Amino acid sequence: MIAGLALKSLRNRRVTAALTVVSIALAVALLLGVERIRQQTREGFASTVSGTDLIVGARSSPVHVLLFSVFRIGNATNNIRWDTYRALAAWPDIAWTIPVSLGDSHRGFRVLGTTDDYFEHFRFARDRPLALAEGKRFEGPHDAVLGADVAKSLGYRLGQKIVIAHGAGEVEFSLHKDQPFEVVGILARTGTPVDRTVHISLQGLDALHVDANAAASSDPLEAARHAAHEHAEEAEHHGTHAITAFFAGLKSRGTALSIQRRVNEYADEPLTAILPGVALLDVWEIANVAERGLFAVSVLVVVIGLACMLVALLTSLGERRREMAVLRSVGARPVHVFALILGEAALLTLAGIALGVVAVTLGLWIGRPWLESRLGLFIAVGAPSPYEWALMAAMAIAGACVGLIPAYRIYRYSLADGMMIRI
Repeated sequence: MIAGLALKSLRNRRVTAALTVVSIALAVALLLGVERIRQQTREGFASTVSGTDLIVGARSSPVHVLLFSVFRIGNATNNIRWDTYRALAAWPDIAWTIPVSLGDSHRGFRVLGTTDDYFEHFRFARDRPLALAEGKRFEGPHDAVLGADVAKSLGYRLGQKIVIAHGAGEVEFSLHKDQPFEVVGILARTGTPVDRTVHISLQGLDALHVDANAAASSDPLEAARHAAHEHAEEAEHHGTHAITAFFAGLKSRGTALSIQRRVNEYADEPLTAILPGVALLDVWEIANVAERGLFAVSVLVVVIGLACMLVALLTSLGERRREMAVLRSVGARPVHVFALILGEAALLTLAGIALGVVAVTLGLWIGRPWLESRLGLFIAVGAPSPYEWALMAAMAIAGACVGLIPAYRIYRYSLADGMMIRI
């Protein structure tokens, strides 16, 4: 009976009730949407590099190795000799490796020298492989594959020539104008530092630092390629390559700790092997202040939504005192009146939560392609997680608690006060 009365009462005040439900729904949608994006962003951050068991660099701290090798932040303390890399890559417990070399840049974007294994084995965001939006992988020593942000920011298309600069600063002082590269591919957006990277081959990166004297040729690109080919053959025979780090996948992840210890104790060269998942969590702990602030703002929005419901209920009390008095006169007890107002608050809160869940689900489902293509956010659209169910339960309880205030006030109104005519 109380629930039916509460529903009919809200129906008679449908405009006010609808606005209250919408305000709660918007607050709930914002909270759940931010929470879903926050969780997915955290998982995406943790899977910036996925499927890689070890990252090996020169002797340094684990966070530093992660920052320069994965996020392209800072520079390595030293390089790894090519013969050291080949010796470690030949260990029977290692299934595959990806050598990477950093140190140059192009108009503020980092240049990464690597091999074709990078496209075969590198994974991100729950084991997603790299995909080409246009073109192909690099094949020649002076081919370049651009990340999505590089191509979009600089307006590059396939077939364009680009010039690499020595050093990783934003100001380019030493340009390798005699060694132009041709854009042969553009990667699909990943939402990782891959999008802000220019990818070239190790042979091409080595050729940058060789005086090929290609500028005097009628075809600088062809001359540079010829010089790079000669240098690549010399490097292969004499081991003159040097790399910044390498990614490794193991045949059995159970051996990760033992392999890490063996690399860290490698006698021929001081090295540091890190577990990327552990290092990523360490970095996230440093950077999650913004995450907490965003969640706090969302909670404040929910509080404002509940405050709007409180204001609406309190405002209507003066108009409903006679209604409550009539109910009391026909036999309703004070507890019934108390339960009626509390029931209205609960119904408004539950309706707002339900509408908010529908809104955020539809919004994420409709906006998912845009988030993936534009921002690189891979948001899972599905049933709420246990944590989100807990948030909704907390909001329902908070809504009922807010309803206690007007319910208590109407409980104290007497029959005589309700029947009194006020002028």
